[in-house]
Amino acid sequence: MNKIISTDKAPKAIGPYSQAYLCGNTLYCSGQIAIDPETNTFIEGGIEEQTKLILKNIGALLESVGFSYKDVVKTTCFLADMNDFNVFNGLYEKSFISKPARSCVAAKSLPKNALVEIEVIAVK
Repeated sequence: MNKIISTDKAPKAIGPYSQAYLCGNTLYCSGQIAIDPETNTFIEGGIEEQTKLILKNIGALLESVGFSYKDVVKTTCFLADMNDFNVFNGLYEKSFISKPARSCVAAKSLPKNALVEIEVIAVK
């Protein structure tokens, strides 16, 4: 069973893609940047503010299909500036306590000039 996942508690897709896609017992979440789901606007602010909102939005996507952070098996993280890594990592580890596999890379530019973007894969 494949199903497009959409929830009002996470930002709407800003392009031709889905918030997430459920394939059997695996959830593939599109990359999340710091967009407030209530206003559908990108928030300004530093790495801390953006990361916190992204983590909240990822949590909402996971919950929308009965998953939680403990079900996440892989993350891919993009940082606009690797000098933000320590702050980002400190916030990241509070949500991803199960320590999923991870890639974290510097990206020259992210959508909306975001400082961080995170995508996840979760399995129930």
